[in-house]
This record gives sequence, structure tokens and C-alpha cells, in this order.
Amino acid sequence: MFHVKHNKNMTDDERWQAVLDKDRRFDGAFVTGVHSTGIYCRPSCPARAPLRKNVRFYRDAHEAATAGLRPCKRCFPNTQSAEEACVLAALTAIRERGAMTLDELADLTGYTATHFQRLFKRSTGLSPAQYARALRQQQAHQALTQVQRVGDAIAQAGYGKPEQFYAETKGTMGMTPSEWRKGGAGKRVHWAVLATSLGEMLVAATEKGVCCLAFGEGEPELRARFPRAELVPAGDDFRGLFAEVLAAVEQPGPGNAAIPLDVHGTAFQQRVWAELRRIPHGETRSYGELAAALGNPKASRAVGGANGANHVAVLIPCHRVIAADGSLGGYAYGLDIKGELLRREGV
Repeated sequence: MFHVKHNKNMTDDERWQAVLDKDRRFDGAFVTGVHSTGIYCRPSCPARAPLRKNVRFYRDAHEAATAGLRPCKRCFPNTQSAEEACVLAALTAIRERGAMTLDELADLTGYTATHFQRLFKRSTGLSPAQYARALRQQQAHQALTQVQRVGDAIAQAGYGKPEQFYAETKGTMGMTPSEWRKGGAGKRVHWAVLATSLGEMLVAATEKGVCCLAFGEGEPELRARFPRAELVPAGDDFRGLFAEVLAAVEQPGPGNAAIPLDVHGTAFQQRVWAELRRIPHGETRSYGELAAALGNPKASRAVGGANGANHVAVLIPCHRVIAADGSLGGYAYGLDIKGELLRREGV
């Protein structure tokens, strides 16, 4: 979700997709060697994409040069632009000092506050303030797994008062800090497998709202998602909520958005899921259109990743996201279910 660095776990297929998307977020993560021309490029190089069979990927400019390739004269992959350098400097400063004002970051980088904000968001998908909050939450989550006292973990992550942490993470963690530190232990999840016209559907909820909706899954998959929670077969007190969920699948309508949810994810995932819920009933968006609505048109691949991390199907309507060419694209529960959900919405 932040500035991309080299990741050994990236596959060549993922790197190739970044090249096809000319995704600037991957500049610096690797370089593309084009052996038919003897050059290497940034992933975002504006030149026409080479044939896949002629491409090899290298960790950096040095490795590509060692393989006998020369740098592209259009994207200059062996140099770092001033814009890239300023974003890297800002990321380092925020990691070391914590949240900084736009004016402080502008002074650090030499850009105006407005221009720097645009550069930072284009590179990371987040504003500097959102990045700082997400980083602090990430640090708090890590500390909660390592210390015994919740208050100590909150302070260690840089929160002046516990109230700051609770206010900042409200609606994003899906569980209290104590529950997080215990890996979800003590959290009660009520669940049932319902028969639908699309096949069996797993529904699970806490007292705050629905935390899982999945087709073709059952208790083993739910336990894998909540390994230390108490799983309880849903009783009468959840009958009304589960009936609403069933109706949302069988007879979808605009009212689906009123069903309460209890989900947690990264700051970027939360933004994507919120944007998915804003897609009007009966309409679709491409990954690129969704990325543009989030203010980062180059983030279509990251949007796809956030879609895949959604465990509340239909209510967070990732089925409304289709490929740029108008085809259905992918769906975790199969294209037949995706197509039928869209048909029921009148798409």
C-alpha cells in the first residue's frame, strides 16, 4: 500500500502486469530487461510494451547492466527522479518522526505543499496524513502482539493518549486492542450456513455486524479466518440479521448498504471497500475506474488486491468490479455466481 520496494515474493506474471499497466508504484521495485533491443526500463516506461518472450526482470539497474543491457533513454531507469527522491525522503521522515504537517514536508522536499501532496498521493495512493495514521496503526498492531499491557503497546506506537488510538482505529480493526493482542481470543462469532439459489452460503457476524459472507464455505474456512475466536452457531437473536443477508442475495436492492458490518483491514483496503459500497445498485466499475475514484488511477492492481481481501461478499459488492474490456474478470466464488448477482441487479 506504500512505496513499493523489491519483493522477492512477486512473481514474473505480477511484474509483467505492472509493466502492461505502466504502474509507477513499481518504479524502483525492479527493472524490465528487453533482450531483443538490449535495453532495460522502468515498469512505467512510456514506450510501447515489448513482446513478453523478449523480457526478463532484474532486481535493479546494476543487475541489468551486469547482464549486458543499457538504460532506456526514455525512462532513465538508472537515475532517480527528483520527485521520487522527495517522496522517499518524506516516507523516511514520517517513519522516523511520526506524523508531519504538509508545510513541514514541503520544507523538507522543496516543493509547495499542494504540489507535494499530489506527488505523494500519486506514488503511495495515500495522503501523507493517511500514511502516517496507517503506519502508526500498523505499529500498534505489531506492538499488541509483543507486549502484555495494551496501554504500553498504544504508547509504544506513538499515541499520546489511549483515546487517540481508539478514535483513530474505530471501525477499522474489527476488534478491540485486547482482542487483537490475543489473536481474536474472546471474540464471539455467530455463524450459519444458509441454503440459497446460488448454493450454500456461509454467514458470520459479531454483535457489531456481519464479518464474513462466503459461498461454498463452512466452519473450517471460518475457523481459519478467526482461529482464536469462539465460534457459536447462530441463535434466534441473529435470525433477523441473517434473514436480511439472505434477502440481499436473493433480492438485491439499494437497502443492502444498511446492513451493519464488522470488518477490519489496512487503511487502503478500507478505502477500497468503502468505494465499492458507493457503486450504485445496478452499475459496475472497472478496476481502473475504481482506482481513479480513489484519486490514484495507476493503482488498479492494488485495488484488485483489496478486492481479493474482501471476505464479505455481496454486502461489500466486489462483484460490481469488472475488467476494462467489459468482461466479468475474476471472482473468488466463480463467474457463474458473479454473473447471476449482476443479472439480479439489472446489469
